[in-house]
Amino acid sequence: MIKEEHKYSELTSKIIGCAMKVHSALGNGFQEVIYQRALEIEMKDAGLSFSREHEMPVYYKHEQIGTRRVDFLVEGVVSVELKAITVLEDVHLAQAINYLEAYDLEIGLLINFGAKSLQFKRVANKKFKQKNQGNPNV
Repeated sequence: MIKEEHKYSELTSKIIGCAMKVHSALGNGFQEVIYQRALEIEMKDAGLSFSREHEMPVYYKHEQIGTRRVDFLVEGVVSVELKAITVLEDVHLAQAINYLEAYDLEIGLLINFGAKSLQFKRVANKKFKQKNQGNPNV
């Protein structure tokens, strides 16, 4: 499952593995918050550092215009958005990508517990602005 060419692939694989354990134990049919609580326990057991219901600012033209809570921010670099719906649609994928852009995060996961089999999508922010590390050309 780990693809070295993908940034944070080891971390995203661990997160997906935790989600698979939750889905195997609970199946589908619960509300999103139930999966969120179970995933919190699994990620804790896996030794992952995360923040649940992490509130992040949303910016427009460098001005904060509000906040949004991401279901999980893992290791400070990967956003995890959970769903508990029968079918993932393009709008859910677009929402996950929009959150990455609004938060200026590079990588995220969209995980759906609502289907018979666990569904997950890795999303990348093509507009990611790498933080300037003293290099004026960045």
